[in-house]
Amino acid sequence: MAHYVNNNLLRDEHIVFETTYHWIIFFELKSIFTLFISPILRRWSDEFVVTNKRIVVKTGIISRYTFEMNLNKVETVNVDQSIFGRIFGYGTIIIIGTGGTRETFATIAKPLEFRRNFQEVSS
Repeated sequence: MAHYVNNNLLRDEHIVFETTYHWIIFFELKSIFTLFISPILRRWSDEFVVTNKRIVVKTGIISRYTFEMNLNKVETVNVDQSIFGRIFGYGTIIIIGTGGTRETFATIAKPLEFRRNFQEVSS
């Protein structure tokens, strides 16, 4: 799945955990208006990865946004889940860096596993 990350791994770096958007994005209003093309492209192209050295997030197809932070520069990974998020297994991950950098990514599948893998690798 992680094509971008696989092509940009550092020496002695390997993927520990990867996830994508949850299937619930198919029920958003934007999905209906784009005839479900938008969520299909988002799930296919966007990557949320924890490696043994850093966190890498890549979004976008034509214009690309990448967020890469070394594990020693990450203060915390917070998870925010609604009631439906807890039932269906999705949530928002908030990555906070040491310099106050704050990145938020919503509707992510398995957010608690993402955080747990980050904590296991960084300790």
